[in-house]
Amino acid sequence: MRVWIKLLVGSILGFAIGFLLPTESQHSILAMQWLESLALGIGRYAVVPVLVFSLTMAVYELRQSGGFWRFVLKNSLLIVLSSGFVIAAGILVSVLFAPQRIPIGLTGQFEALNIETAGSVEALFPANMFAALAGDGIYLLPLCVFAFFLGMGLNYDRNFAKPVVALIDSLSRIFYYIASFFTEILGFILIVLAAFWAIRYQSVLQSGVFRDLIIVLGAFALVFCFGFLPLLLYLLRPKENPWRILYGLFGPAIAGFVSGDVNFSFIVLTRHLKENLGVRRRACAVSLSLCAVFCRGGSAMVAAVGFIVIISSFAYLHIAPMTLVYIGLQALLVSFMLVRHPGNGAFIAIAALCLMYGGGEFRAGYLILQPLAFYLIAIGTFIDVMLSAFISYVAAHTSSYVAVAEEKKTINNFI
Repeated sequence: MRVWIKLLVGSILGFAIGFLLPTESQHSILAMQWLESLALGIGRYAVVPVLVFSLTMAVYELRQSGGFWRFVLKNSLLIVLSSGFVIAAGILVSVLFAPQRIPIGLTGQFEALNIETAGSVEALFPANMFAALAGDGIYLLPLCVFAFFLGMGLNYDRNFAKPVVALIDSLSRIFYYIASFFTEILGFILIVLAAFWAIRYQSVLQSGVFRDLIIVLGAFALVFCFGFLPLLLYLLRPKENPWRILYGLFGPAIAGFVSGDVNFSFIVLTRHLKENLGVRRRACAVSLSLCAVFCRGGSAMVAAVGFIVIISSFAYLHIAPMTLVYIGLQALLVSFMLVRHPGNGAFIAIAALCLMYGGGEFRAGYLILQPLAFYLIAIGTFIDVMLSAFISYVAAHTSSYVAVAEEKKTINNFI
């Protein structure tokens, strides 16, 4: 059975179970929270070794061919442009189809949420280089820095480095196949995540106040990912069927939406890009490492739209065009600072915008969206994953880092 079918069946079963479970029982909620944490841990289990060894080999190989910095620059430009575009498009849609205001009475306990920028920068260079490997696997940027320097170091004296290169190459392939096993069982994991998602969604539906925001964000995500991205792919590669490419990425899209976690989707996306679309390891490792850390345009778009709803709910005023531009620029900046938040980026971004805007006069405004946090995170992660796939595919093809035999696969041979 194909991976995407397993993920889809697991998600449907989970949603069905979740809608049948009671939403009032605190014991059930606590049990589901524990199961969610366990399920996310299993999904992230192989991310660190795959990223470290694959990225090390990618840096080494691209450095040998002389195309490393050019490829990094191409990916960086694509990340910035795509993030800026999706944020601008989301803001425009929220103005044209403005969601209804949310009653201010829907608030919870205020908690200071921040994106920990200073701590994130400091953690890039721990006193012990190997300490970067001893983290919890959530903050990936120190691992990328470690792999970068190791890959560069292997190019210093290639004769002495040959045994180490062979070892790292072998470890990269071994851990890739281990990670492939976990992608095969993720369908079972998604049952738990989808069930907990459905339980929370029931509670939101009962309140009835978030209906417009749910529809606007959901419709935008579907039109952008299954309308605009195929059109753009067709314009870039007229001879390639864009629906074939999207079909090859259906599995990661499901994993991203249900889990709401970028790191959880990393292995699934890696495998689909390589085995369905033929993206080579050297390109896939560099692109996805950069995207997993910095490509959070979808989460930032959700944050911008959510923040506009918060301002409208508090102030009941028309938002000036320049204010919308200012919010968009702030959201774009925040999207590059969500490196420590692979699983709750959209909600953290909303809290950050509330703190940054107008000297913090809306610093507790994010609380009115707290009941909907899981949905905002799901939509943001779904778009993040699709953007990451799009950027990786385009960067690889424009740099000729695609295996011809894999690229010519028919959909009948997709995983």
